[in-house]
Amino acid sequence: MRKILDESQTTENARKAMGTYHAAIITEADQAIQKNEWVVIGMAQNPVVKKARKFLNQKGVAFSYIEHGNYFSKWKERLALKLWSGWPTFPQVFHRGQLVGGFDELQTYFGNQNQTKNSRPS
Repeated sequence: MRKILDESQTTENARKAMGTYHAAIITEADQAIQKNEWVVIGMAQNPVVKKARKFLNQKGVAFSYIEHGNYFSKWKERLALKLWSGWPTFPQVFHRGQLVGGFDELQTYFGNQNQTKNSRPS
């Protein structure tokens, strides 16, 4: 796991600012992850996000998709999501409340599940 700055090394004002940085976007993602078995968070025009969505569709997996901007808009909202999840890129794929990762990790996740259960992750 990557090292993150310990909370004791931040001031109260910094913690407040960190906690409110695009809080509505974080709440939206968190609620979707709690409510849905599968969630993909992404952005328009990103080919890797499209690959992940296509992959899940081909597997017959129902998922909730949250999209925030594109290469030309809403980068601060996407930054807030990256800071929150700790995942540096999009897509961000979640299954049953856990971060799977991006597209490569999604493929591996299905491969590992298929080897152990001989079916899609349930």
